[in-house]
Amino acid sequence: MEITRENALSLLEKHNSDIKHALAVEATMRYFAEKMGGDPDLWGFVGIIHDIDWEKCENDISKHCNLAPQILRDAGVSEDIIRAAQSHGYSICTDVKPENDMEKTLFTIDELTGLIITAGLVRPSKSLSDLEVSSVRKKWKDKAFAKGVNREIILKGAEMMGKPLEEIIEWVILALRPVEKQIGL
Repeated sequence: MEITRENALSLLEKHNSDIKHALAVEATMRYFAEKMGGDPDLWGFVGIIHDIDWEKCENDISKHCNLAPQILRDAGVSEDIIRAAQSHGYSICTDVKPENDMEKTLFTIDELTGLIITAGLVRPSKSLSDLEVSSVRKKWKDKAFAKGVNREIILKGAEMMGKPLEEIIEWVILALRPVEKQIGL
């Protein structure tokens, strides 16, 4: 399968209706690729399709990332993309450890996009345009805020990436600002 945004969206829409999350992760992956010398089209493709099996297994998290390989192989997706998609579930539902920058980034930002979007939604502006890293860090400490977000995974990912958490948060905010309307803000 050719690595295009259109192909990724078409494939995702056949299997999953949570397009907003996919768009958030795509935008973030593209931003990080540009900052880290990766291929924005490849990283964006992975961001779109990373949860392709989610709706088939959301009631049994142990299956997540484990149904995706066959779906992706059947569509003609390369093994490096399949591996990257699986790696975002490392230590949760797979033993596929993130190894390269693209995989480590996906692992780290998947949960973090949710926290940052939620932080934007509770602002008076309902926007990311005025969201600062310090506000996200304050919300981070409140375990009742976005309680479904696994902060330990984010910290583990930041450590794998070798980047300060504050920098990663800042980049995610900056990545999401241009797509905030598309992702529900």
